[in-house]
Amino acid sequence: MKYDAIVVGGGHNGLTCAAYLGRAGLRVLVLEARERVGGMAELASTVGRLSPVVARELVLRSHGLRLIQPDVRLFVPQPDGRAITLWGDLSRTVKELADNPLVGARDAQAYADADKLVREVAHSLAPILRRVPPDLAAPSLGASARSMAGAARLDPRLLRYMPMAVHDAVEDWFASDALRAAVAARGLLYSALGPRMPGTTGVLLTDAAQSGSGLAGQAVFARGGPGAVTNALTEAVKEKGGEIRTVARVALVRRNGERAIGVTLAGGEEIDAPLVVSGLDPKTTLLDLLEPEVLGPHLSWRASNIRQDGATARVEFALRALPVFPAAYDDARRMRGRILIAPSMRYLDLAMRPARYGETAHEPLLEITIPSLIDPTLAPATGARHTMHVVVQAVAADADPAQVGEIVTRTIEQYAPGFSDLVAEHAVTTPRDIEREYGARGGHPMHAEVALDQWFEWRPLHGFGRYRMPLDGLYLCGSGAHPGGGVTGMPGRLAAGEVVGDLKHSA
Repeated sequence: MKYDAIVVGGGHNGLTCAAYLGRAGLRVLVLEARERVGGMAELASTVGRLSPVVARELVLRSHGLRLIQPDVRLFVPQPDGRAITLWGDLSRTVKELADNPLVGARDAQAYADADKLVREVAHSLAPILRRVPPDLAAPSLGASARSMAGAARLDPRLLRYMPMAVHDAVEDWFASDALRAAVAARGLLYSALGPRMPGTTGVLLTDAAQSGSGLAGQAVFARGGPGAVTNALTEAVKEKGGEIRTVARVALVRRNGERAIGVTLAGGEEIDAPLVVSGLDPKTTLLDLLEPEVLGPHLSWRASNIRQDGATARVEFALRALPVFPAAYDDARRMRGRILIAPSMRYLDLAMRPARYGETAHEPLLEITIPSLIDPTLAPATGARHTMHVVVQAVAADADPAQVGEIVTRTIEQYAPGFSDLVAEHAVTTPRDIEREYGARGGHPMHAEVALDQWFEWRPLHGFGRYRMPLDGLYLCGSGAHPGGGVTGMPGRLAAGEVVGDLKHSA
């Protein structure tokens, strides 16, 4: 069979890229090593970063995708039984914060002011995340002029807040330690970064820009679970004539001189195509799929220094009943969004510090969702009543899953007394499990660290931030490419645009 393009990896970005290539009239084959497509998107609890542009252009709703957003965004319990709740309705949030002894009227108004600031700055940042980075490795007068013209429209406050440590930002905004931690944690999730590290406010702003949210963040669920997103993307690929093969691990990108000509599967089968797009992580793409002489010693060394060691684990609980957080005892609606275990800035500091040394926090930062509260079809098949997903920071790559499960259970117990008695069963996914199961070298759920030096044109490497890899006809479309990780679909969309543009230019 003759193919115009091969997409390596059936994660959500690979499927997105394949669907766009199909829309452009290319005959596309997606090769997925696992028995099913979806990749790490199935680990996501919420899908609020999914690009509305991708959803609209690929008509994902017509392929069955339904999104649900509850009124509440974030519930942050404290060890003493009190809590902070952030709602989608800003006025409701401000009123509650003003009446909350943990916050008070002054910080309630400060929250409204900071929310306005974040929305404005994120709105300015959003166009950067929707376009291909400029070619800074080989600037021309025209490219520089266009880049400057774009920069002229940027909010100048980006210069202050993007490189700022999130610890310093929230300290600047609020006096309440509990409110500081509730907001700051968003700059740390899915990373190995601590709150005092430069660029973590940039992580928060990037999330706000991608999700169209303010300080409260997003809490969007896909009906049927995150797999519903990849199911819809799969149908979008097939609708345009694309093919998908599972249990098809790519071992090598074949070449003729300096040009890609197809791939070789682990079993030895060769498949020809003049274009190959990798949805895998950058290190795997560069160091495993290419022959060493393609990179040479210098580029191989640079690729080996991409930081993509993960410090995130996931625990899935089957619960016999809802946990009881005292501040939500008579109002389960407060638990329908994201539940955050991050009571103070000191807690965040201590929770993330072990990530620097490849160790596991004994009192970790947790982001909890209970999707069965939103979609009853997501209740466990075991007979338990509710499913709970927990994102855990920070966890060592080689952590013992049993120990991680015990730490998470014990931590939640401090905020929801009796929680351990509700657990019917649980499953733990450590960074090492992510690497083994999903093929993400280093076990990073975002394919590469989200720090500023690995952002924009520097993601994954300076000179290769425009999706083209060092072999002609080879492109990168996964979360290790701009604009980064999360279930957005934007790396896949932008990479496909570059592929199609190159084809038109060469025609």
